[in-house]
Amino acid sequence: MAASDTLASPASFRVDRDDAGGLVVRLAGSWTLRGAAPDSGEITAALASGGVSRVAFEVADVAKWDTALLTFLLKVFEAATSSGATVDSDSLPEGMRRLLDLATAVPERAGARRTAVRESFLERIGNATNQARADGGEMVRFLGEISIALGRFVRGKARYRRSDLMVTIQECGAGALPIVTLISFLVGLILAFVGAVQLAQFGAQIFVADLVGIGMARSMGAMMTGIIMAGRTGAAFAAQLGTMTVNEEIDALSTMGVPPIEFLVLPRMLALMLMMPLLCLYSDLMGMLGGAVVGVGMLDLGLREYYQETASALGLIDIFVGVVNATVYGVLVAFAGCLRGIQCGRSAQAVGAATTSAVVLAIVMIVISTAVLTVIFQVLGI
Repeated sequence: MAASDTLASPASFRVDRDDAGGLVVRLAGSWTLRGAAPDSGEITAALASGGVSRVAFEVADVAKWDTALLTFLLKVFEAATSSGATVDSDSLPEGMRRLLDLATAVPERAGARRTAVRESFLERIGNATNQARADGGEMVRFLGEISIALGRFVRGKARYRRSDLMVTIQECGAGALPIVTLISFLVGLILAFVGAVQLAQFGAQIFVADLVGIGMARSMGAMMTGIIMAGRTGAAFAAQLGTMTVNEEIDALSTMGVPPIEFLVLPRMLALMLMMPLLCLYSDLMGMLGGAVVGVGMLDLGLREYYQETASALGLIDIFVGVVNATVYGVLVAFAGCLRGIQCGRSAQAVGAATTSAVVLAIVMIVISTAVLTVIFQVLGI
């Protein structure tokens, strides 16, 4: 591509008129992206003035060139076409001619170039409102379809594979035990350590068992399990269904008369609804073990003493509240993951966006539902 290995002068050109009324563009210097290519305004003005029937080039003095020269020539070609002049490209290098042929082989589609338009503040608010309204409508429609699918499941008429349900239960249950064990144990340990620092000032270290037991059973166990499942299982649901959307597998199911909601969403929803309460109970146990490590190791409490204090502080109501919270969180995580997976676009980038959106939506709904359920239990006196 280089015509010379020596240090070349900057890109330049000179426009001359020949005897036949044409323009001869004499190019010289180094036409590369590293340098500043001259503007083609002089040639465009000459063509716009009229009387030019032909444009030719001389490139003997061009030292180096790359796509910077291609861009310049395309502008000249466009100006010549607009003025009705012909372009003689025979003197151009063979590689440049091939690139020009590729660049002009398919005409540019009208409106393909989008110019950046700065939206006003009110316009952005309006667009965001319209988008939120559309998303809300999609969520309500999806919720209705899931409700119908659950009703058909209760009546024994839902169309899904039992093997898919069993596999999903294994993935959501036993497959999640390692991460739930680690996170719950550390949360219980941290909760006990924070409480021990304050309670030790009053000589009430024994009440660390109450703090950890009630906190894990009523709220923290279910919430941490829900967040873990949102990042692990909810994201997996969105990625799986999003990939099926990209591969048009969901469209194929609809074409064959198989309801995608029943065949794909229902097993995932049922699996999380069944596994979340069990994972919550397991998380509570791991959190209490983490608290026991701090109580026995740092506060010099006896293991039997710690166990008896935890048993006396906890009641069935506390465990019931945690299980109810976990069940609700399981429904929300499955809802968010499947919704974003079904709504996924038709590209690999859309799958990643759907996965991220599913995790964010699930966590937001978990936090909101925690506040709502706390108020409801407070009103009921539970």
